[in-house]
Amino acid sequence: MASNVFKQAEEVEKVERYAVMSLYSEAMERCVIVDKRTVPDGRGGVVTEYVDGAPIQAAFSFDTSTQARVAEQAGATARYVVTTAKNINLQYHTIVKRLKDGKIFRITSDGDDNYTPPSSSLNIRQVEAEEWTIPAQEYPNG
Repeated sequence: MASNVFKQAEEVEKVERYAVMSLYSEAMERCVIVDKRTVPDGRGGVVTEYVDGAPIQAAFSFDTSTQARVAEQAGATARYVVTTAKNINLQYHTIVKRLKDGKIFRITSDGDDNYTPPSSSLNIRQVEAEEWTIPAQEYPNG
């Protein structure tokens, strides 16, 4: 009888794990990492420009916590949680563009801090981000 209970518990866990991964998979959107580089300005100096880089898949969740809403009323930008696969490690100040609407996000936490452990079958890494704006003259793709 005990083995039957354990078997049922394992089956429930598999279904729950599949449901969570399915939800994340369905929420993933096409994005690109935006690379910052300096190039010669033609007069002996340099200018900064931003160009679309590597494509990634990410899910964005708007932060509706009380703390985030208070900060937004005080002038802070909108806050998000960005979820990716574990093999995509977005670092502090990485810039990501969501392709469906061109919205730009700047990562405000470290990708090494929040991910599922190796023993987990969930393939999730999360970082915090803010809406961000790249100056138009520095981003021809924007």
